[in-house]
Amino acid sequence: MRHFLDFRDLAIDDITTILAEAARLKAARGEHAQPLKGKSLAMIFEKNSTRTRVSFEVGMRELGGNPLVLQKDDLQLGRGETVADTARVLSRYVHAMMLRAYYHTTLQELAQYSSVPVINGLTDLLHPCQLMADILTIEERLGSVRGKKVAWVGDGNNMANTYITVAEKMGFELALACPDAYQPDEDILEEAQARGAKVRMATSPQDAVTDADVVVTDTWVSMGDDDTLTRKQAFYGYQVNDDLMKLAESHAVFLHCLPAHRGEEVSDSVFDGKQSAVWDEAENRLHTQKAILLWCLEEI
Repeated sequence: MRHFLDFRDLAIDDITTILAEAARLKAARGEHAQPLKGKSLAMIFEKNSTRTRVSFEVGMRELGGNPLVLQKDDLQLGRGETVADTARVLSRYVHAMMLRAYYHTTLQELAQYSSVPVINGLTDLLHPCQLMADILTIEERLGSVRGKKVAWVGDGNNMANTYITVAEKMGFELALACPDAYQPDEDILEEAQARGAKVRMATSPQDAVTDADVVVTDTWVSMGDDDTLTRKQAFYGYQVNDDLMKLAESHAVFLHCLPAHRGEEVSDSVFDGKQSAVWDEAENRLHTQKAILLWCLEEI
């Protein structure tokens, strides 16, 4: 079963195959090949979404398939049916499932009891679909990500965790600057370092960004966070702005998975500046997810 849940479960050949197919699909968009004609994708949303929903729905349609958008309250999940039973039922109807969930354990249970591929559309722990789009964007701008330095500035959230899980396989250096109370997952970090990943916790945003080829951040307050004031106080000094970007390489690329809170984690001048690749990054969700769907359904 080709689930797409966690980079730690994937071989480097799988990752590079998906990326190569994504680049091919992007270049060939509009040629109307429909390898998934007659197949259906159940897209289950516990959390609201713009990019994940639209990119998967459009992508599945462009590949000839049928996307089904299912909010949690549309399903018996919202009335107490177990995730396991939902997985068993949906497996009889559709050819693949995508889940955007609050908790990673929900995703793991869905995949455990599903007899069709399951794709991680986001959990509290990991967001691998977004990371695939980030890598494609980096490689479009800078060539191979291997040997590059990536700086993460801000919350040690699911995106930070996902960068850590893939650093060793893709061969890039990763420096993370996060406030003490908002560090990445300790187990994920220790596991990556034990595998020999060039991943370190920086002493400051300036330390992380110095000589970086890529600078990445995310919102300080994510969906479901209710400690807004505390978070904003903790992240004082972690804004990606012009002064911080000057420490990176002159060719450095700025990334943000969106939505952005302009004036908080990133200044307008960086977000809208010439080093920003946020719109390419958002677009690349479509192309990488089309490739993920093809890989999961063994069409590549």
